[in-house]
Amino acid sequence: MTKVVLISGSLRAASVNSAALRAVRRIITQTRPAASVVSLPIGRLPFYNGDAEGAGTTPAVAAARALVAGADALVIGTPCYNGAVPGVLKNALDWLSRPDGASPLTGRVAAVLSASPGGRGGIDAQPALLDLLDSCEAITVEHPPVAIRWAHQRLDGAGEMTDGEAVRALRELVDATFEAVAIMAEQRRPTRTPYGAAPPPHPLDAPSRASVTSSRS
Repeated sequence: MTKVVLISGSLRAASVNSAALRAVRRIITQTRPAASVVSLPIGRLPFYNGDAEGAGTTPAVAAARALVAGADALVIGTPCYNGAVPGVLKNALDWLSRPDGASPLTGRVAAVLSASPGGRGGIDAQPALLDLLDSCEAITVEHPPVAIRWAHQRLDGAGEMTDGEAVRALRELVDATFEAVAIMAEQRRPTRTPYGAAPPPHPLDAPSRASVTSSRS
């Protein structure tokens, strides 16, 4: 069973990024009923502090690390605050990047999306987020950027993202994410090496972004 963890970089109750991730949850539930989908509430995490980490991990941090460690993939929705990733999301990734050498992000498939009430759809935050994930040795999904513009206009009366164009883009991102999970599972599958032959390369020796293409222009 494929396990997916959703992470919203916004704490607002009416966040359009959280709405986009709820749409991702519905898409996965409808198209892949055997998969498990859970959300990680990053607002519960304390500010990262090396002294606090040295004194012992808090229950919220331990639970977040365990949730990510048990996942096959992450789907992260980020707003764009002043051209960058929100501090609360950066803080969560700082905690998840630890401990050094044993980060639960290492080797984890991660897909990125953004949504905004503005005309750029939060896309300016995506390069920095992808760089952060790469530095944590996550396997980021290759896919045309999903940046949902004027996202507040794509919500229904209940605050759910049901707009056809947005849902199609999210469905394609979900498909690419599950393809990346399948690729990594195949690459990690043990193979018998003939005597005297060189062993196959480890998947983490390859470029960190899984090569999954999409037909969406």
